Amino acid sequence: MLLTLLIAFLLGYLLITLEDVIHLNKTATALITGVLCWTIYALSGVADAHLVGDQLGHHLIDIAEILFFLLGAMTIVELIDAHDGFTLITDRIASRNTRTLLWISSFLAFFLSALLDNLTTAIVMVSVLRKLVHDPQQRRIMAGMTIVACNAGGVWSPIGDVTTTMLWIGGQVTTLNIIKTLLLPSLVAMLVPLGILTMRYPAKTTAFVPSGEEEGASRPYVTRVRRRDRRLMLAIGLGGMLFVPIFKTLTGLPPYMGMMLVLGTIWVASEVIHKDKDEAAREPLTPAYALQNIDSPSILFFLGILLAVGALEAVGGLRLLADSLSQAVGNLDVIVLLIGMVSAVVDNVPIVAAAMGMYDLHTYPTDNQLWEFLAYCAGTGGSILLIGSAAGVAVMGMEKLEFGWYLRKISWLALLGYLAGAGVYLGLVALLR
Repeated sequence: MLLTLLIAFLLGYLLITLEDVIHLNKTATALITGVLCWTIYALSGVADAHLVGDQLGHHLIDIAEILFFLLGAMTIVELIDAHDGFTLITDRIASRNTRTLLWISSFLAFFLSALLDNLTTAIVMVSVLRKLVHDPQQRRIMAGMTIVACNAGGVWSPIGDVTTTMLWIGGQVTTLNIIKTLLLPSLVAMLVPLGILTMRYPAKTTAFVPSGEEEGASRPYVTRVRRRDRRLMLAIGLGGMLFVPIFKTLTGLPPYMGMMLVLGTIWVASEVIHKDKDEAAREPLTPAYALQNIDSPSILFFLGILLAVGALEAVGGLRLLADSLSQAVGNLDVIVLLIGMVSAVVDNVPIVAAAMGMYDLHTYPTDNQLWEFLAYCAGTGGSILLIGSAAGVAVMGMEKLEFGWYLRKISWLALLGYLAGAGVYLGLVALLR
C-alpha cells in the first residue's frame, strides 16, 4: 500500500513539474493527487474507515489553519494594494538600477520575514515588486530571489517560519539563542545567491517612475483624502500582520485567528472611510471585491499538496524515511542536512514533526545543536525547489512562475546558499563550542 501511495504521489508531483509541457493546470493535478492518496489509503484495508476519517480530520485542521491564514493575508494585501498603500513603500525604495533594487528588496524581505513570517512577507514583497518593476523577466528574477530571502529570514526568528515556531513552542529552542546562532548562517544563505545574481545580471535601468505623492499633478485622484486612506490602510494592514505573532503569544490561539482579526478590523475601517461614496466608486475598494481578486487557484493548489503530504505522514511514510536516514547515514549533521534537502520536495512541517518525534528532549536538550541546525535546514532547504515552501507556493501563484524556470534560474543558487550557510553554522559550532 505504501508503495502504491508513493507512486501516486510521485506521479502527481511529476505532472505538476511538467505543467508547461503537458498543459495541465497544476491546481487540478494537486487536488486529484491529494484525494487519490487518501483514497488509496482508505481502500487499502490497513486501517478501518473510522480511523482514516479521524486522521484526515486531524490533518485537515492543520491544513485549514494554513489556508485561512493565506486567505486572510492575501485579502489584506489586495485591499492595501487597491488603496495604493504600497506606493508609500515603493516611493522610498525605488531605484532605476536593477542591481540596487534587487539588493534593497532582498534585504527588506529578509528582515521583514523575521518580523511577520515568510509567507506573509512573500505576498507583500511580490505586491511591492509589481509596483516597482514593469519588465516581466526582471520581476521573475526578483520574485525568485524574494523566495530565497523570505525563507532565509524566517528561520532565525521564532515567529518567522512555521518550523522554527514548532521547535520554539515545543521547547527545543529559545528566542535569544536561535537569533544568535542562526542570524549569520541565514544571512549567508541569502547573500551567496544574491551575490551571484548581481554578477550574472547587468545593472539595467528600469522604466519605473515613482508613483507617490510627488506625482499628484499627473494623478488628480491622489487627493488629501486619498493619501489619508492609503496611509490608514497600510498602517492597519502591515501593523495588524505584525500584531499576529503577538496575538498568538498572548492568547495561545493559532495564527490564522489573529489574521482573521486583522482582516475584520481592516474591513471595518474600509467600510467607515468609504461610507459616503456612491456604490460604483466604493466597490473596488471593498474587502468583498478584494476577495474576488485574490489568487484562489494557488490556495486550492496548496490544499492538494498538503493533503497528499498528509496521507504520506498518516501511513508512516515520512517516519520510515527518517528512520532509514538514521540507519543508512549515521552522522546526525549529515542527516539534518539531508532532511533540509528533502523539505524542498515535500512540506517541511511533517518532516520536522517526525524529527521532533524521533529525537527526545532528554537526549537532545533545549538549544542543542540538533534543533538549531534542524531549524536552519528545514527553513532554508525549502527554497531549493519552487514548491518546497509556503512562500514559494504563494509567489508561484501570484507571479505565475513555472517549476522548470525556477529550477533552471534559482534552484542551484538556493542550493549553493543553503550549503554555504550550513557550512558557516557548523564552522561556528566548531569554533565556539
